[in-house]
This record gives sequence, C-alpha cells and structure tokens, in this order.
Amino acid sequence: MSTLEKTETKPQQETKSVAQLSGSQAVLEALIHEGVDTVFGYPGGAIMPIYDALYDYNEKLTHILVRHEQGGIHAAQGYARTSGRVGVAFATSGPGATNLVTGLADAMIDSNPIVCITGQVFASLLGTDAFQETDVINITTPVTKWNYQVTDATEIPSVLAKAFYIAQTGRPGPVLIDITKNAQLQLFDYEGYTTCDHVRSYRPKPIVRKEYIEEAAKVINEAKKPFVLFGQGIILGKAEADFKAFIEKGGFPAATTVMGLSALETDHPQHVGMLGMHGNYAPNVMTNECDVLIAVGMRFDDRVTGRLDKYAKQAKVIHLDIDPAEIDKNVKTTVPVWGDCKETLPLLTELIEQNDHSAWLSQFRELEKEEIKEVIYDELNPSSDIMTMGEVIRVLNELTGGNAVIVTDVGQHQMVACRYAKFNSSKSNVTSGGLGTMGFGLPAAIGAWYGAPDRDVVAIIGDGGIQMTIQELGTIMQFGAKVKILILNNEFLGMVRQWQQLFHDKRYSFVNITSPDFVAVAKGYYIEGNKISERKDLHQALKTMLDHDGAYLLEVMVGKENNVFPMVAQGTSVSEIRLK
Repeated sequence: MSTLEKTETKPQQETKSVAQLSGSQAVLEALIHEGVDTVFGYPGGAIMPIYDALYDYNEKLTHILVRHEQGGIHAAQGYARTSGRVGVAFATSGPGATNLVTGLADAMIDSNPIVCITGQVFASLLGTDAFQETDVINITTPVTKWNYQVTDATEIPSVLAKAFYIAQTGRPGPVLIDITKNAQLQLFDYEGYTTCDHVRSYRPKPIVRKEYIEEAAKVINEAKKPFVLFGQGIILGKAEADFKAFIEKGGFPAATTVMGLSALETDHPQHVGMLGMHGNYAPNVMTNECDVLIAVGMRFDDRVTGRLDKYAKQAKVIHLDIDPAEIDKNVKTTVPVWGDCKETLPLLTELIEQNDHSAWLSQFRELEKEEIKEVIYDELNPSSDIMTMGEVIRVLNELTGGNAVIVTDVGQHQMVACRYAKFNSSKSNVTSGGLGTMGFGLPAAIGAWYGAPDRDVVAIIGDGGIQMTIQELGTIMQFGAKVKILILNNEFLGMVRQWQQLFHDKRYSFVNITSPDFVAVAKGYYIEGNKISERKDLHQALKTMLDHDGAYLLEVMVGKENNVFPMVAQGTSVSEIRLK
C-alpha cells in the first residue's frame, strides 16, 4: 500500500444519483469522467471482470488490443506525448503486470503521465502464490510515482481520482492501480465520481519565491555570455510561448535536450542545436564558455553534462524546475527557481532587460560552420554510393516540411533523427530519452497516432529495435493506425557497434544482426511496404510512404559502419567533443 494519505477532494465534477455498480463498472465510469477516450490493453483472467464491463462501454471508450503488454504501455506513452493527456493501459496479473515494468520505468524517467490498471487475484489468495499472482505493488514501487492495491470496490472512485491527479500534476509520471478480482466483481452503492484536486502530503506545485526570481533576473541582467538550456519541462508545462518570449526578450542562445526537442521550432534564429553525447558541436563547447547557464525544465542528465567535475565550472547556474529533487542533484545551482515554468518564466521575463547578445550568438554560429564542414554536409549530402541515415532524414524533412510527428526507437537512427529532423510545432518528438528502451518506437508510434490522428506520424526505427516489438504490426492491422514505419537498416546493432569500434578495438562482439524480410512480414499483416537500397529511389519511396492512405513500412538500406558524430565520449568533458 502507498504511504500517501487518503484523498481529500473538492467537488468539481459529480454524479449525485446513487446506483448499484460493480467495481469494474466504477473503473470505467472513472475513466469516462477523467476524459479518457482510448485505452491500450491485453485481457487475462484476473482483469476479466473489467473487460466484461468494457463490453457495454464500447461507444464511450475505444480499447486497442495490443499484442504484448509492453506494447500497451509504450502506446499509452506515445498517446500521452502527442495528446498532452493521461495515457491509460490495462493488463492482467502476474506476467501481464510484470510486462509493464519496462514501460513504467521509461515513463518514470521521462515524466510521462500514465495510469496503468492491473487485475489481481482474489484478495483471499494474496500471498499464497496463487496462479498468476505477483506482488506487483512492491515490484513497481521504484518505477511509479504512486501505486496502490484496491481490495474493496468502494475505494475505486476515490483511488482512481487520486491516480489521475497524481499522474498529471507536478512533475508527471506513471501511476499503477492494482485491483483484486473480488473488488472488480463486488457490487456497491455508487454515489458518483468526484475528480481530485488535492492530496494531503502531496505538493505538486512548489511555492514560487519572489526573491529567487529577482535574484535570477539580476544575475541574468549582468551576464555577458548567457546560455539557455531547455528540456521537456517546457512542453509538459505548456509554456512554449512563455519560453519563446523569455529568450527573445533576453536575446539568449538556446539549446535543447533530446526530450526538449520541438518545444522551440528548429529554425528559430536563437536555437543553437541539441545538447549531449551526440548533440551539436557549438552548444556542447559553449557550455564551458558561458558566464551564466540558465536551465529550464531539464535535469542535467549525464548524457548532457559529460564529466561533472568539468562541467560549466566557470558559470553561474540558474535552474528552473518544478521538481525540487532535481535542484543541486547533479549540478550545483547558484540560484534555484522552483515552480511550474508556466508560472516562473513570465515572472522572470518581466524582470529581465531587453537585450541583444548577437555577438555572443555569432560565436555559436562560427562553431556551427565548423560542424557543417566536418560532419553535417557529408552526412546529409554523401558523395559515396552508400546512403546515410542523415540524408534519409533530410529528404523526409523536405517532404513533411517539419510538420510530422517523429517517433524514434533507440540507437544510431535515434540520434541521427534527433539531430536532423525539423520540428515546427510542439509535441512532435516522441522518443525514449532517459531509459533508452529498444522496442519503444513501433508501439509508441501507434499511441502517438491515436493521440494526434490528424497528423502524419513517422516511426523511425533500426533493424534491431523493430524486432523487439514487431508483433505490434498486428495491432496496426486490426485497428488501422495510419503509422508510417521507416526502418533504417545497417545490418548492425549500430550504436553498440560504434562503441566497439571506437573503444574496444573493433571487436564486434554479437552486434551483427540478421533480419527477416521486413516487407514480407508487413505484407503478412496486410500492411503495404517497400525496400530500397539506392539513392535514386529515396525521394519517391518516401513520398509514396507518406502519401499512402494507411500504415506503410519502408525499409532503407544504409551504410553498415557509418558512425554518429559529433560525440562526447564517456568520462570526458563536453568541451572535448569529437567531430570525427
């Protein structure tokens, strides 16, 4: 059981009539009252009563039958990322519940608002090692924001209200509610559903301290070389316009984390690129040249900082974050600004001076020219006959105009896509950032399409990652998600191979991967597809994929031993970033 105390609610949305409902019906009523329209799940014995009740709710709730519970939770993540709402996944007890763990860990580290509902054996059987019983509460405690086991149906309305409130407030995250089978079947007097707006001992929004805002503004106004780093917190806080107003008034160069991509349009004149291990040259180098580092909604992940003892030691650090636990966790902060950036950014913007740091910004552009010369031009316009991942992304940009939702799996293709994809609007980048979960891409793209069905959703996946969750092609086949699947096949587990080449004397240990005929596999699921290996076919193949009315799989053969550069090697400083 959670240590959080009982929910205290203030009436916001309430049904006053009293009726006899089962616990399962109460679950579905809660989802409807919370505005849920789509659920991703897989039935089983312990959750069967909920699925039985769902039979009568098919006009109010769309259920997508995935092919594996991990696919279900990744789909819920993708839905949450593109819709800005809470994603919901169902699973049964035992292996069904444990198959959610990877997705829970992924959602936890990437701050995705998810509510998972798992079935559990009868309460009388708990602790007896009953068929398909696992202690899902203790298993998932480290990878959930909150979890709770329901054994009495009367708890269901208040517990689910609390679950949705916790999942989407403060720093969002996954919540798991485990419901025993007896509670699902139990009839009780249902008095309505009241959404939750307060939980004692839970403070999702820190109190904004005016003195810290004033101190931060003073430091910023005195800066000669200010540099802004921004992350997903801007998107989660719905503060994109506030952030843009902030950097434009201050004239600051701004660089994004992987998770922050699309919070600011790629071609904004003050956008200087992506941070991190495979980020752009200029923002990495200039981190150790600025005099004030302003971090907004990002957590100073090790992939961003490199060696902490050599990270931005010359700079005063201002850190804006909703989660106080992130302040001073990795990088010592000069001025902490706790709070929702939707609230703190306008206050800070009001106090900073209108400024022009064009001379400082031009230093980034000079380093950018060096990166273009040494890396980017050849990656996007290769002179050899072998296609590169970068040129595939370049042509994709030309065809989508930067308006597609780009969903990536994990590996070299992910870093190339994050480096070169264009984003014109927010909630356009869906990737597994903190956990780096191979297999994320395909199911997340399915969920992303349900979250934004009016947009083009392109899943860019490697030949390794696609095989981890390829069964979700069955979900597409059955329910018709119009996902475009772009497999960049280099016949290797590319990122591991790159490290083995650079740091293990080319000892390629078990990274050669043999793949099936992906187009034939897609055809088996009644999904159209094509495979190309020559540059002359690239533009038309991508256009055919995008124009096709329905799901489509395109496999592109790319260079086997191409590497992703620049690169900050582990154990080195960001200023030691390698161009080759």
